Amino acid sequence: MRMKRWIRLSAVGVLLGMTMTVGAQNYRSVEARKNATDSVWRTYTAKTLDRLPGFKFKREPKQNAYGSWLVNRQEATGFFRVQQIDGRWWFIDPDGYPFIHRGVVAFSPGTSDKQREAFGLKYGSVENWIRQQGDFLKEMGFNGVGAWSACDELQRYEAPLVYTVIVSPMSRYKAEHVKKYGGEYLHHGWQMYRFDLPMVFDPEFDRYVEQTIAPIARYKDEKYLLGYFTDNELPWVNNALDRHLTLLAKDEPGYVAAKEWLKKRKNGECGIETITDEDRNAFLAYMLETYLQKVVTAIRKYDPNHLYLGCRFNQEREELQNEAMFRVAGKYMDVISINHYRKWDPVTSIMRDWAEWSGRPFIITEWYTKGEDTALPNRTGAGWNVHTQKDRGYFYQNFCIELLGNKNCVGWHWFKYQDNDPSDMSTDISNRDSNKGIVDSSYEPYRDLLQQMKELNNNVWNLIWWYDHKK
Repeated sequence: MRMKRWIRLSAVGVLLGMTMTVGAQNYRSVEARKNATDSVWRTYTAKTLDRLPGFKFKREPKQNAYGSWLVNRQEATGFFRVQQIDGRWWFIDPDGYPFIHRGVVAFSPGTSDKQREAFGLKYGSVENWIRQQGDFLKEMGFNGVGAWSACDELQRYEAPLVYTVIVSPMSRYKAEHVKKYGGEYLHHGWQMYRFDLPMVFDPEFDRYVEQTIAPIARYKDEKYLLGYFTDNELPWVNNALDRHLTLLAKDEPGYVAAKEWLKKRKNGECGIETITDEDRNAFLAYMLETYLQKVVTAIRKYDPNHLYLGCRFNQEREELQNEAMFRVAGKYMDVISINHYRKWDPVTSIMRDWAEWSGRPFIITEWYTKGEDTALPNRTGAGWNVHTQKDRGYFYQNFCIELLGNKNCVGWHWFKYQDNDPSDMSTDISNRDSNKGIVDSSYEPYRDLLQQMKELNNNVWNLIWWYDHKK
């Protein structure tokens, strides 16, 4: 009853603001810092719908079961696809209606002892959890879920959220590669790849591609499946060419491939001292294309119906600034997935580059802030720290408003459904102790955060209309 009353009060708040327009000078100010060990707080501007000049709240068009708007119908193909209409990219749902994917990552039951105990007391079964929390996400204006979600359980839910599937052939292969080739790690990130290199040229990797991707055949007829990711945040380091030629043994496939590529590019034998930054960027594109040729061929073999959503780029100073890589990505990816960190706002010029270079739309597949009004330490993870849950909500609105100002964004996935549990040491170090969720480890919702999320989610069509028709 308390939750329903809160939702009604939130809706009243939106109605009260229907005619509110406020000057840009009255945007909100939010303090943030990098993490709990950073002593420096900085003040950032946060745009919110209630203070967006000229924006008016109004009832959105009716939505269907997918969470698409029942307007401007296009060709219905029976599966999700993408289409550019009047200069703006959209997902088009199986029935032909425009769709923006608004989801949360890792929508699945928690795995720590504390989370399992709370799950049992509150829900008793996965079926009850899926039904209750699926309905709850919809009430909050979400229409889907991101990577690492309970996809098979969602399939059994009578009104499923639009979901995504992630398969990770390179992640599975890396242990075999290290076991076979040995060697020291160099500048390794949390991914723990040898020398921070995805070994795309290894023939053994091809076997993992086949084994890992073949099981997706069971999803090929699913209408509520948006599409597939392969792997996550692969280390596409800027000096990958140098590392292949100086750190790998001369009989390793990666060394042989890099040597042959450089020889062909330079029209003959040459030393590492001749390598330029243009060569490095081009080699990264060659690595990416080698990877994408393998995984996309397998995806199309086992499921020709659904979208390929990419491999979740994330490094600001590496692949996200590499035009050659985006041009390759545009050849193979239906939508380019990007985990977007270290930025308070998505930068207009950078988003424009992604679209111009690739010719494809993009989706933000990870981003979040952590509130310091919880008992969690908030030391780990790449998201900003802010003071309160309401500040997290202001950040959400500001970020989404900026995303939708770009006509190439087709959605976003908040990272993530549930908070970290510091007692769970089985997770990677970036997911140990932080307030990332929309619910805590006891499955209690963060109401101040969700009020702001709901307001934005329920005005996505209005916001797009405002952007596309304002003078």
